[in-house]
Amino acid sequence: MSTRLTSKHPVEAHAGSVTPEGALWLASATSYPRSTLALWDARPTAPVVLPCGTAFDVVSVPAIFGRKMLDRLWEEGPGSGPVATYRGRMLIFAAPGTAHRLPSLLAWEEWGSAVPTPLCHGAGDAVTVPAPVSEPVGRDGSRWLVAPDTRHPWLPGPEVLLWAGVKAARSAVRISIFPPPDQDAKVYDVSRRR
Repeated sequence: MSTRLTSKHPVEAHAGSVTPEGALWLASATSYPRSTLALWDARPTAPVVLPCGTAFDVVSVPAIFGRKMLDRLWEEGPGSGPVATYRGRMLIFAAPGTAHRLPSLLAWEEWGSAVPTPLCHGAGDAVTVPAPVSEPVGRDGSRWLVAPDTRHPWLPGPEVLLWAGVKAARSAVRISIFPPPDQDAKVYDVSRRR
């Protein structure tokens, strides 16, 4: 492995660049990990397309909703695995099999439009991930929010992401048993009736 992918303080590694162990984990998703590592050696700031379904699945949600989910995962839950942004979406790396199970769990919860429909990438899919050595924000708007830092990172499963999505939706939606007031309704004061 090149000296370009150097270990950093854990906080710095989570915020921006992938550690050498994290790069090995990402490359393990491909059929030719050494070729992927060689590409990153030659071009450490180049994003790369990786297949999903073996080392990880990816759940892609709109950035604002994804941020709410991430806040719930870190403040009230178990935390998250690697997370990146790409073209206005948040890419949450999840356990293999999550892409297959999560949509049916969300449908079962019947949240409708309160939870934006996630794009779930699993077996047979591929995603573009930010470069291992990230600039503050890549040319394509990509960057690591939680960069891979170990050879075997913890990855949330479908139940954890369902929980985070529901918690994020509840914080965004005010639920009331009363119908919204009709702005054009005529209101009469009945307290002075004879």
